[in-house]
Amino acid sequence: MAMMDGGNNNLEELAVGCMLSIRTTLGDEFEGQVVTFDRPSNILVLQEGFKHGPRRNIRLLKTNYIKDFTFLGQADDPLDPNNCFLDLTALQTREELAIRQAEADAERIGVGVTTEAQSIFDALSKTLPVRWDKTVIVVMNEVRVGSPYNSESVIGGTPAANDRVKKMLEFERKRLHLRGTVGQ
Repeated sequence: MAMMDGGNNNLEELAVGCMLSIRTTLGDEFEGQVVTFDRPSNILVLQEGFKHGPRRNIRLLKTNYIKDFTFLGQADDPLDPNNCFLDLTALQTREELAIRQAEADAERIGVGVTTEAQSIFDALSKTLPVRWDKTVIVVMNEVRVGSPYNSESVIGGTPAANDRVKKMLEFERKRLHLRGTVGQ
């Protein structure tokens, strides 16, 4: 068992790849492999456990918190790219999903519209399918709401759909007006 004196002794034993059993001054005990050691900050970066898989727990530990440790052996560099596991299919799927989400989010932002128009769009989108057609809000692919985005500017759609959109617009405009006057 090696002792740490202020985190500065036996640093040569903390080479990359060393497998250690560590007991901290706080009473934690764990095993890990040294990923790197930053001398200026006295921080030891450890990969907990010795299994290499798609998920790894990394622990950053100030060496002055190490009460003692046992050297368990030496292994390869845990960050060696030849031994790292990367699921490229999963990464590409995550990337594609992120791109689709970003595109969908971008389509929900009106271009050349007022903040009020965007707020009305956002409110309608909570309960109805909506999209922008330039500066016109298209609700349920049939009702169109143009500037100034009030009940008089609602056109198209069935009478029931048209009335529903008008009522929601009136409610939302009142809510926006109240929110605007409260902040003044």
